[in-house]
Amino acid sequence: MHIVPTTERIDVGCGPSVVAQVYRHPVARQVPLVLHLRGGAFLKLSSIAERPVAALLAEAGAVVVSADYPAGAASPFPGAVEAMYALLWRLYDRRAHWAARASKLFVAGEEAGGNLAAALALMSRDRLGPPLAGQILLSPMLDAGMATCSYRDAEAGPVGCKWADGWQAYLGTPTKAGHPYAAPSCGSRLHGLPPALVLTAHDDPMRDESLCYARRLQEAGTPAQACTLNASGWPDALAGPSAPWAAEVRDAFVTFFAAVVPTLVPASLTARS
Repeated sequence: MHIVPTTERIDVGCGPSVVAQVYRHPVARQVPLVLHLRGGAFLKLSSIAERPVAALLAEAGAVVVSADYPAGAASPFPGAVEAMYALLWRLYDRRAHWAARASKLFVAGEEAGGNLAAALALMSRDRLGPPLAGQILLSPMLDAGMATCSYRDAEAGPVGCKWADGWQAYLGTPTKAGHPYAAPSCGSRLHGLPPALVLTAHDDPMRDESLCYARRLQEAGTPAQACTLNASGWPDALAGPSAPWAAEVRDAFVTFFAAVVPTLVPASLTARS
């Protein structure tokens, strides 16, 4: 199934409007509404048209708003996450426009977008809204220390790679590296968060921090499912054309939606629809 997105400019009520690609399943009704945030290592976002993760979320039965967030050294923390938090409220308040009034709201993202999605879950809990039904994190950038075994195995680390450059651009100053909204792995309170689906791959530099975050969510009483796929090239492959792992990822989305909000996902909208 190929879902063609539409480009929309969304007024969030404060600050500049947000440009987004909107993906709608052709027969979806009263389904999850997902704010999706793509990767880019916190560096300046490209104008790439393909957003495979957003398309797979839509194929799984969701309405997906894939937003362009402020990025690059000119937009350090907390610029991007605050802008997306304002957008999250806008989507919640107008969810009948995007999907249905009864639709549940999710956040999702890969790599730098996964960081923002995890941070939005924390902010929504701390600021008492908007209510989230779940968070979907793929190879999320969560730990600014970049000292895990998976980083070393990938020959990446705290200097000399795009993720190090991205962290530097996003944080601005090292003092922000301990803020849980900037680096969610630093969060000491992970209870009361929405259910999480965390996906990574064997050769993913962010594998260890992804699995650690999922484990800590579980220990805090937050339902969290983690899966390490037999895929290669993550997280860069998540921004490329469809790959052999696409069907497995789409299946994971379908299962997660069905487990969290079974009454809102029509049984006919399976991963193979």
